[in-house]
Amino acid sequence: MPRKASIQKLSNELLKDILDHIEADPERSVSIDRRAYLSVESFRLPSPPLPLQAQDIGNFRLACRRFAELGIPHQFTRIATRFSRAGLQRLEKIASRPNLAKHTKKFSYLIPFFYVEGRERVGDLLHHANGDLQTLDASFFERKAEAQRSIVRSGEDLRVLKKAMMAFRSLQHVQILRLQDEADRSLLDYLHENDGAATRLVDLKWTPACTHALKTVGEALADARSPFSRFSGPMMNPQSVLALKKGIPQMISVLAERLTCLELHFDDPIDLNAKMKDLSPLFKLIFGSARNMQAVHIGFPSRQPLDLDLEEIFHDIHWEKLRAFGVQAWRLSAEEIISLARRHSKTLRGLRLRDVQLKDGSMWKDVLAMLRAEMELLDWVSLRRIDYSSHFDEVWGDSMEVPDYPPGGASDSDEEDDFHAHVDLEDDVFESEDEYSDADSDERSNADTDHGPDANELALSPDTPASLPFCTCSRSSFPATADDLGDNGRFVVYQQRKLWEKWVIGRCPEHT
Repeated sequence: MPRKASIQKLSNELLKDILDHIEADPERSVSIDRRAYLSVESFRLPSPPLPLQAQDIGNFRLACRRFAELGIPHQFTRIATRFSRAGLQRLEKIASRPNLAKHTKKFSYLIPFFYVEGRERVGDLLHHANGDLQTLDASFFERKAEAQRSIVRSGEDLRVLKKAMMAFRSLQHVQILRLQDEADRSLLDYLHENDGAATRLVDLKWTPACTHALKTVGEALADARSPFSRFSGPMMNPQSVLALKKGIPQMISVLAERLTCLELHFDDPIDLNAKMKDLSPLFKLIFGSARNMQAVHIGFPSRQPLDLDLEEIFHDIHWEKLRAFGVQAWRLSAEEIISLARRHSKTLRGLRLRDVQLKDGSMWKDVLAMLRAEMELLDWVSLRRIDYSSHFDEVWGDSMEVPDYPPGGASDSDEEDDFHAHVDLEDDVFESEDEYSDADSDERSNADTDHGPDANELALSPDTPASLPFCTCSRSSFPATADDLGDNGRFVVYQQRKLWEKWVIGRCPEHT
């Protein structure tokens, strides 16, 4: 009689393959040379786990000790923690188990808006809302406000964060994300629409929340001497960063020395120029200390480009290992862009100039000519929504938002290489019990429109592919010089910037 086969007799390699079919291997789920990588890893809120996948992995780990060990990387290499009692309790449990904590390579801290003290009267607000907020439960918000006060006053979050950062000895990537659930969003929308009377009863602010998160996470990382080397903040507040500078400048220098990748996007358009100028000395400290920097992205709201000299932020610093550089929503001169690119012409492989508006007296053809002639290693350049500053003001000056779709609906779907294909990170793609890859995001769609659904992604992936073969046609339509690019010095249309991206890196505009 044949012996019954047993799953216990399968090798670890085969069992890992089985797990991969349930939930992709955390080391391979999103390749670093794909657009989806940064969208998942740096700037998107963690997607909730798929119930069946999470349950299957959990059941697999319950089978026996061997299976429990094999399933750990699928649950704990990425940890997402909410600023809440339950979230901190779960984080402490993970940190208390070395066999789990040793696998954590990415930590995402999800921070809600903070209630302004004395303005937490949600019950009174709902009573006066004339039914506009009838679906909301006042006790839900009151419990949340009380929990926030308790956590901050007791220092419970800092204690748990210090314990976690001490336990996460393989940590590489830290991100701070703003969190809103549906109830929060409804309340915030109502407060925004009824500013004044409503905010006297209830007021929620992002600045104190962001400030508190930066201080506590920074202190925990410094105290643990964490090995992390990458920080992402897609919703930073300038005032919060300035408060960090005033409070703990020595800690900032110590943490900056470890950075190889920094991605910051500032979302507060009010008095943006003055606030960023105040931050200039802090950026000098950070960038001067980060000698091993390989990738940098600094961005601002598309509807309000920063009007500040580039070197007010970057201070003529040269990074010997810089591979990818990006800025978003900035009013610059051609010479500013040329100077920074020239400093890194021997190492730079990717350059993103999204939403950059050239000032009067500058022309894009001068920038493009320099990039084509002098950038020895450039694989890709992204010029999405570039324009001239005066034309931008004429078209969008009175608008609060840049629209989702361009006139004429121009669109294409280039395959895209990722910003971090050139960054030397050991293991950049992770999974966790709380965080699973967004299968419906950029991995399925590489739509490359100037105003489409991906247009505001902060991920520094290129819009022009580097892996396409050179064609062997006569290139009769290929511009011979920058003067043939059709730059009129007044505005840039979608078809132009796509041709320009290809021209800079030597791609045929017809067959790529």
